[in-house]
Amino acid sequence: MKKSDKNWGGDWTTQKLDAFENYVKAYLTIMHSTRKKCNGWPKNIIYFDGFAGSGKKEESNNKNSQQKLLESLEITSKDENLYQGSCERVLKLDKKFNKYIFVDINKDALQDLKIHLKKQSILLNNCEFKDGDVNEILTKYFTEDFKDKKSVALVLLDPFGMQVEWQSIEKLKDKIIDLWILVPSGVIINRLLDKKGELTHIKKLEDYLGMSEEEIKNSFYEKETQQTLFGDEEVVKKIPNAIHKIANLYVKKLTGIFKHITQEPLELKNSKNVTIFHFIFASNNESAKKIAIQIIEKKQK
Repeated sequence: MKKSDKNWGGDWTTQKLDAFENYVKAYLTIMHSTRKKCNGWPKNIIYFDGFAGSGKKEESNNKNSQQKLLESLEITSKDENLYQGSCERVLKLDKKFNKYIFVDINKDALQDLKIHLKKQSILLNNCEFKDGDVNEILTKYFTEDFKDKKSVALVLLDPFGMQVEWQSIEKLKDKIIDLWILVPSGVIINRLLDKKGELTHIKKLEDYLGMSEEEIKNSFYEKETQQTLFGDEEVVKKIPNAIHKIANLYVKKLTGIFKHITQEPLELKNSKNVTIFHFIFASNNESAKKIAIQIIEKKQK
């Protein structure tokens, strides 16, 4: 095993997938029970996976802007793909969704996913595969197709990187949706917030956080006066513990979209015990949040 494999693909991947699977089981149990009690509501229980991938751990030759960003941070495509595996887990559950929507920017990866699921004998007729930018597909689906109050959806957005733009998250407001989103707080965002506040990838940070450059600098940097041989000099310093500030800030922003968010997300660490992701849950249902909190607390022990 390569050193990078050991650092990125360790217990945190299983921890994330186990937590999500446990929530899906509870979600489906509750929704199917509710349907029996509430005269067939919800009519449609939908699963939306924004980063379905191929279902396999393999390197990608797709050198898009996201991949170039990861490479600039010395993160390989193999490292990026180690986290995948949610599609198969969800489809194998006894209770089912009425519709499964699997999205990926890589059309070939989705075709490979179909083949993989078919070989596993778990490919269902109600599975839809959509290739393209997740922001465009997410926005279109939840603003045009997901209009009636008879449908509910569980949305998983767990990219390795920063592909999900904040304006796409805003489209989920006032919908009957439960969301799990993976925020690359330590592995990417913290590394883009350089120590001196030069922010060479400011557009990526602005799009992802839904904040201006000034807001970002005010959130993660402090000005300090230092004495030098030439007099007092003002220097910009990055705040300590920025990784947790990233998670807290994202949680705070989600409160403008959803009513109930896990204030303490699932913190995922690599083999060196360094926080690399925060797995955050959001919903408009308080009971759903309580279930998510219980799951997170068990996994965090």
